[in-house]
Amino acid sequence: MSLAGGSLWAFSWYNDVEIHFLYALMNQTASPTPPLPVAPYEVTLKVTLAITGASGVQYGLRLLQCLLVAKCEVSLMVSAAAQVVLATETDLKVPAATAAMQAFFSELYGAQEGQLRVFAKQQWMAPVASGSGGGDAMVVCPCSTGSLSAIACGASNNLIERAADVHLKERRKLILVPREAPYSEIHLEHMLKLTRMGAVVIPASPGFYNRPQTVADMVDFVVARIMSQLGLPQTLVPAWGE
Repeated sequence: MSLAGGSLWAFSWYNDVEIHFLYALMNQTASPTPPLPVAPYEVTLKVTLAITGASGVQYGLRLLQCLLVAKCEVSLMVSAAAQVVLATETDLKVPAATAAMQAFFSELYGAQEGQLRVFAKQQWMAPVASGSGGGDAMVVCPCSTGSLSAIACGASNNLIERAADVHLKERRKLILVPREAPYSEIHLEHMLKLTRMGAVVIPASPGFYNRPQTVADMVDFVVARIMSQLGLPQTLVPAWGE
């Protein structure tokens, strides 16, 4: 067989194989693809919520409740200092263990199965510890000045700090709700630095133009601002002019 004839034969054989392969591919009975897990609710947003040791834990608790009602998928972290504040500022008996805490808040706020996950401070394999597994936004509420400092410096000494660092590096929404008075120059420098990085600082400073009647009304004012920053609908406080 000449070289030209051999090339022609090889080309013809290759075409026949390709045609038979495509025909078989088109007519084969496809094996069923395993279905993707479907949440029992329609997730509106995946939010990481960190409650740290500043006074004003009520802001964090109310925000958690509102996020769950808004059908957000929430990854929750509560610092050791925040657990002390919880015991000081509320009558809630919140268990310290993550599994028990998850069950406690899920029952308290009526979370759907899988909607709320609680992570420990050194749980480095949690999805929020990586840019490939993090959510859509993160809120630190309330944000202690210690947490503010660590996040501004990129310390990442615990999961809260690492999750915040992930949101900064991935250019995702990061909301910090400091509650301190007065602010020192260090506090203000950290807030300015984080604002320049793209974070949103919402001080826990309720307004009074809506004429709040209770402490809960003042808490709702701040939480409403956070919900609006997340792009979530809220009916806690009417918008200005309404």
